[in-house]
Amino acid sequence: MWWMAMALGAVVGATLALTGAGGGILAVPLLVFSLHLGLAESAPIGLLAVGLAAGLGAALGLREGRVRYRAAMVIGGAGMLLAPLGVWLAQRVPNGPLTLVFSLVLAWSAWGMFQRARTTGGRAAVRAEAPPCVRNPCTGRFIWTRPCAMALASTGMASGMLSGLLGVGGGFVIVPALTRYSDLAADSIVSTSLAVIALVSISGVASATLHGSMPWGIAAPFAVGAMAALLAGRRLAGRFSGPTLQKTFAALSAMVALMLLVRGVAALMV
Repeated sequence: MWWMAMALGAVVGATLALTGAGGGILAVPLLVFSLHLGLAESAPIGLLAVGLAAGLGAALGLREGRVRYRAAMVIGGAGMLLAPLGVWLAQRVPNGPLTLVFSLVLAWSAWGMFQRARTTGGRAAVRAEAPPCVRNPCTGRFIWTRPCAMALASTGMASGMLSGLLGVGGGFVIVPALTRYSDLAADSIVSTSLAVIALVSISGVASATLHGSMPWGIAAPFAVGAMAALLAGRRLAGRFSGPTLQKTFAALSAMVALMLLVRGVAALMV
């Protein structure tokens, strides 16, 4: 099973490199349908793989000066507080309702990505007003205000809860939020999102390990595959990224969401 786990991890890492947001939310469905694991079993595996791959991508982005590390610490710090609560809930919610929740979150993520790809056409949208988080034109750093801190902290709390509960990285929450609440460029948003995912995953993985719900025999090769594919995917990101890729990923996510919805309903009827 280790080679299949590594191959599935590679799919997650490649998606994470290209979108900065989609790899985490695909990890759990891949494990559920391919390795026939339950959602509660798959969640910590996906979180470990996504966290390690995101940490690697964030380190490379930090070296290249694309990570807004203060913003990442604010979002990630808030997320780390909520991730253990999500892990605790995941161990107590039955598989059927948890699967239904995941399918709805995945469908929402797919719709959001499709809308962004359709309305912006791959270009930065024209803003009617300044976002709460803007950079100093001289230093390139955020001008910290209360609205900015509140927007980023609330984003971190949402991503942390979902990361612990469903095993997703939270990038599908973080990337749209940074796009809406900040004036960062697209490459900086992706790199900062990866840094946040890495921070939040530390908390979630540690909590899952303490609860004894981390199957390392599958988790380790899955994580190795994800990190290897992320490194390879970074070389292709500039060539394949854009609205077409986002729409394709959104369609794939919608299809997986429908499959999970059917599976969750069937589990409730048993």
